Amino acid sequence: MSQTASSNDVLTTDVVIVGAGPVGLFAVFECGMLKMRCHVVDALDMVGGQCTALYPEKPIYDIPAHPSIEAADLIDRLAEQAAPFAPTYHLGQQVEKLTRQDGGRWLVETSIGTKIDARAVVIAAGSGAFGPNRPPLDGLEAYEGKSVFYMVRRRQDFAGRKVVIAGGGDSAVDWAISLADVAERVYVVHRRPKFRAAPESVARMEALVREGRIEMVVPYQLSGLDGADGRLTAVRVATLDGEEKALPADALLAFFGLSMNLGPIADWGLDLERSHIAVAQPGCATNVPGVFAIGDIATYPGKLKLILCGFAEAAQAAHAIRPLVYPGEALHFEYSTSKGVPGGA
Repeated sequence: MSQTASSNDVLTTDVVIVGAGPVGLFAVFECGMLKMRCHVVDALDMVGGQCTALYPEKPIYDIPAHPSIEAADLIDRLAEQAAPFAPTYHLGQQVEKLTRQDGGRWLVETSIGTKIDARAVVIAAGSGAFGPNRPPLDGLEAYEGKSVFYMVRRRQDFAGRKVVIAGGGDSAVDWAISLADVAERVYVVHRRPKFRAAPESVARMEALVREGRIEMVVPYQLSGLDGADGRLTAVRVATLDGEEKALPADALLAFFGLSMNLGPIADWGLDLERSHIAVAQPGCATNVPGVFAIGDIATYPGKLKLILCGFAEAAQAAHAIRPLVYPGEALHFEYSTSKGVPGGA
């Protein structure tokens, strides 16, 4: 895995991939199988996107051939799969400018001055720049990073602790299930009994509730924090009718989703629909020639926000880009089982 330093020189490649999350990494593989070289740019200082930054130990259940795989392990395997094609990674920098050049090529410029000349650009930026939606609680900032968290980096950090989990989506349900194995006590706070999570996961959580390993606190919402010097002693919750109680707690995990910010991408002349990039199928082409979008940031009729769908979009985009890189050259498509994986790019 290589990474270049900033330079006044203009680097040249076939494809620039904006985003080093799982879909961006798989796009490297798909482009490589079609003999196209890739440079990958990501604002984080590591590959993996949200899988690495937000939930490296979270199990993922819908990756084909993996009944369960932790997010960090998935990223390791995707990076290993991309490695034979020698991608160049530009990490810790953001693509700020995209300029159309003569001949239809693109000049990509980053926040630290890296310049890359490419025939095509693939935006695989997930949700764009992201941050947590914070609950409106007095004094919240004093507890953040000490006993209030918006992500779990290591499950073992909560071993033997009393943990309050607030939220009704997949993150809340999945971490309630996972932490039930290590925490002293797990409370799940939600404003209604219905959860917006995978039905099988909800069923597993409900089974743990019946076993007494998780306590459901429904219908309640967060109302306050008790403690001192950034250390919680209790989380206060209340019903809509004002009935309040305190849950003894060492940690609060607040899972209310992420706020999206496209950043400079919003200024690139792309068709946007509610902070997503509209693409045409098949091929995931945007309205700007030579620019493609895949993964969570892309939208089209019938779109499903699943990693496995992003993988398919990476393949579609790679095949749509190949005629731009090799104009007039016919592609004799072969399955990877037939052609194997080339040793380099």
